[in-house]
Amino acid sequence: MSLKRTALDRLGFFFIGSEASKTSASISDSGPDGGEELEMLQVVGFGPQIVREVDMEIHGWYDTELVFKTLDKTVPPMITKEFSGLASIESNDGKWSNLEFELSQKVIDLDRLQWMANYGLPDGGGLRATTWKLLLGYLPAARDSWEADLANNRSKYFALKEEELLNPSTLTQRYETSPSNKLESVNDVIGFLRRNKISTGDHPLSLSKASVWHQFFENTEIVEQIDRDVQRTHPSMKFFSGDSSVGQKNQMAMRSILHLFAKLNPAIGYVQGMNEVLAPLFYIFSMDSDEKNALHAEADSYACFVRLLSDSVDHFCKHLDNSSVGIMATLSHFSQLIKLNDEELWRHLEIFNKVNPQFYAFRWITLLLTQEFEFHDVMRIWDSLLSNPLGIQEMLLRVCCAMVLCVKHELLSGDFAENLKLLQHYPPIDIEYILHVSEELIR
Repeated sequence: MSLKRTALDRLGFFFIGSEASKTSASISDSGPDGGEELEMLQVVGFGPQIVREVDMEIHGWYDTELVFKTLDKTVPPMITKEFSGLASIESNDGKWSNLEFELSQKVIDLDRLQWMANYGLPDGGGLRATTWKLLLGYLPAARDSWEADLANNRSKYFALKEEELLNPSTLTQRYETSPSNKLESVNDVIGFLRRNKISTGDHPLSLSKASVWHQFFENTEIVEQIDRDVQRTHPSMKFFSGDSSVGQKNQMAMRSILHLFAKLNPAIGYVQGMNEVLAPLFYIFSMDSDEKNALHAEADSYACFVRLLSDSVDHFCKHLDNSSVGIMATLSHFSQLIKLNDEELWRHLEIFNKVNPQFYAFRWITLLLTQEFEFHDVMRIWDSLLSNPLGIQEMLLRVCCAMVLCVKHELLSGDFAENLKLLQHYPPIDIEYILHVSEELIR
């Protein structure tokens, strides 16, 4: 089984020159890389005898495989602490040691890493940060390449950040005081023409589209929207709150990431809510126990943010909403998934109560469930999303479908208003059970 991801050409790690002006139509044209087909984790049976084939080959990660073997399909959907208690049989120390061993290998077994991540990664120690980078393809499987690849990607990020985000006045000042400019001044004396980076005819009031000042001010509205959203990102968490110096520094880094993404991807730009998708990545990478990695959390987060969105970029292009690759097509797929697994519930919601997926699942899908659960639970869900060999979106739709099925009793007894409120304000529920149900769904 081989780890495969959607081709990054859809977004590119960095857009430079003419690449930045590609339309979203061309972005959506490219699909997954060619090559060998993906192999799925096969499920044998549906009921008391559930056993994943891969579980029988890999041992020592989760003792809870015994629980899953005996879990009956008739277990009531609204399970809270009972399932959680069973699912935590494996100690955090056990997860830690097994994952550390895997990440210490010269060449990481990505299939095994996917399997481990699917059952939840341990908190702390930078293990989740390293694993997510591997699952997103930011780090190669060969450990010997990590240092050089990271240094190269980080230097590219900061070079682009300096080029794209500094205002023209600062760029001019840097140019005038640079050694190369002093050399040009000397060359002026011996007859060479001096070249200015920003012409004297270009000024803050210029209306020319070619003006760097005009382009700078055009981004003001986007920057203001990003700033508002970043300030609203998990305000109760000290890490993100602007009330502390650490929080302010983190907010500034997130602003830079989102602003740079918007500038380098003009066909997509910035869409409200992207801050919520960025937050888990930036938090995990900033909390890495490796100080050097934590110091470069901003650059690493940008790279992984691009890779993360490459699986759902078309959802952010409004003019593609009603196309075969847009958000409406994805919502239709989600609706069919519910119908396939529970037609009674599907009919009650969509035929009788008219509770269509766009009323509640639009946010679930576009924001990768970051608004539906506690922050810690979101990270656990993402462990499973990022480790799915078929891609993030496939697993995401399955988790969303499981969320609906897990509140079936409440939905069947509710009317339009009650059901809409329930789904837009999803109730507390055991995450492990939702993930288990998602894996049992009929495809």
